[in-house]
Amino acid sequence: MRCGAKCFVVEMEIKGEKQIKSVTARTPVGARKTIRGEYGTEAHILSVTEEKKKS
Repeated sequence: MRCGAKCFVVEMEIKGEKQIKSVTARTPVGARKTIRGEYGTEAHILSVTEEKKKS
């Protein structure tokens, strides 16, 4: 894990099926880049939100 990294929740659609995945990245752009690197262009990203810690 890199310095300044946070957890992001990515909601995406792959082959007509909605999926939610948690990704560790510094920024929302980094989270999108991670998803695209893993799933390629077939993943349509719907939203990227920061996961809030429960205290």
